[in-house]
Amino acid sequence: MKDQLLGTWHTHNKMNYLLIDNTTDAGMQKSLSTRSGRTIYEQWVHIHSVRMQWLEICAIDIFKKYMPLDKKAAFNRKALRKAFDDSAKGIEELLSRSWDNGGTVKGFRKGVIPLLGYFISHESHHRGNMLLTLKQSGEKIPDTVKWGLWDWGK
Repeated sequence: MKDQLLGTWHTHNKMNYLLIDNTTDAGMQKSLSTRSGRTIYEQWVHIHSVRMQWLEICAIDIFKKYMPLDKKAAFNRKALRKAFDDSAKGIEELLSRSWDNGGTVKGFRKGVIPLLGYFISHESHHRGNMLLTLKQSGEKIPDTVKWGLWDWGK
């Protein structure tokens, strides 16, 4: 069961990379907000920041291994990928440790499986927003990405 838990995290995170890697630099700057809402890049930074916030709450030792992204910094694909690699490893370590600890997670009363559900729900919500933003702003989304985001069987 632990392998399924961690495999689910890996598959989910693979979907994040699929969208990150197939969004153009121009696409990363898109936003549909008329009230200074987040660009697509800023939504990715937000996702990383939320991961880091939970690591700080649930496992400060893991949190200290990785760096936050500067929310005000200009778009940097390489820094984004590094941050996502790091926070994904951190969350994987948190999930693994929590599983080994009977499913308990410090700072998250419901346990490890609901915590994984939280991460998947939160990040998928933002991916949906990003896809809508790209579509409505005229950015072409390759079919391999549109359909690939749902291909969890591979």
